[in-house]
Amino acid sequence: MSGLLHLAHVVLAGVWLGGIVFTTAVVSPAFNAIKWSEAERVAARSVVGRRYARVGGANLGLLSLFAFLDGALGGFGVGLYAEYALLLVLFGLVAAHATYFGRRLAGLAEAERGAESGESAGAFAERRRSLQKISARASQVNLLVSVAVMVLAVGA
Repeated sequence: MSGLLHLAHVVLAGVWLGGIVFTTAVVSPAFNAIKWSEAERVAARSVVGRRYARVGGANLGLLSLFAFLDGALGGFGVGLYAEYALLLVLFGLVAAHATYFGRRLAGLAEAERGAESGESAGAFAERRRSLQKISARASQVNLLVSVAVMVLAVGA
């Protein structure tokens, strides 16, 4: 039973990492290649992000559950405790994207599209680009933490 739990733990970590790599290496570049305005691109990313959050959130929850069960049945160790800490970091990053970055970027894109003057549209665009840079850095951290979780899950 312990072996099956560990296998499920590792598979869920791989699925999580795969989703992050896919969105980073495929979805984001694909959106960048589409000839939309930045505001339209942000709006489309927001839709994709909300839909992905359902699948990714369920996966992250299951990964956390199976990581805990793996430790409970297989013995807790330093690696698992490190993984648990990193899972908390991932929950924080996911929550930040869902509750702050995604909503704020979508709101700024909407304000940019609806701006009555080029000057106000430019101001919204500048704020959006600044926030996008921070969001991109948070996504890079998410990718690095996800790789570490995968490594720790395999070694657990």
